[in-house]
Amino acid sequence: MVSSLQDFKTYVDQACRAAEEFVNIYYETMDKRRRVLTRLYLDKATLVWNGNAVSGQEALNEFFEMLPSSEFQVNVLDCQPVHEQATQSQTTVLVVTCGTVKFDGNKQRYFNQNFLLTAQATPTNTVWKIASDCFRFQDWAS
Repeated sequence: MVSSLQDFKTYVDQACRAAEEFVNIYYETMDKRRRVLTRLYLDKATLVWNGNAVSGQEALNEFFEMLPSSEFQVNVLDCQPVHEQATQSQTTVLVVTCGTVKFDGNKQRYFNQNFLLTAQATPTNTVWKIASDCFRFQDWAS
């Protein structure tokens, strides 16, 4: 039992390191190099942006191009490995971020974003790709 608990802790630590690295890359790319943002997504990935679904590389590219320039600030990051029984043995991590974003010409708003990342093995290393992305503005009544 102890070794499996230790294995799980190692798995969680690896997931958290991957999530932190991913989040830094994602938001920097979103703010500064948006034209290459879709490289972080699987070919058939889905983005749900405030309840509106966008699927596939071409549609994602068009969607990101029409967004005004942005300044994201992540205040909270959480992650956990997804049990392989739920993902057909594919290494998958759930990443949750919260923070603020200011889109050009708009007021700063709070946001919440959930990513399902899946590990893609390349000949030289493992690359994390977005399988599912759910973004929502968090606007509370004042």
